[in-house]
Amino acid sequence: MPKASAKKSERPVEELSYEEAMTELESIVESLEGEQNPLEDSMKLFERGQALVARCGSLLEAAQLKVQKLVGDIVVPFEEESE
Repeated sequence: MPKASAKKSERPVEELSYEEAMTELESIVESLEGEQNPLEDSMKLFERGQALVARCGSLLEAAQLKVQKLVGDIVVPFEEESE
């Protein structure tokens, strides 16, 4: 997985799919946890990460609303497999 960098040219968060946003977010977390970044770069990575979290949340919310439209207001829980 490529390392996150606060300096690289990044696509706008609003254009990313859920999978792209999660992959980039994982890379940012890895970078913040494992590397010694200058404070300014760390802050930029953190800000980008916050925007990615918001993007993922809004995409999940939109998916949930779409599912509710398809099945109605009745929420059907997944049944656990019995052993």
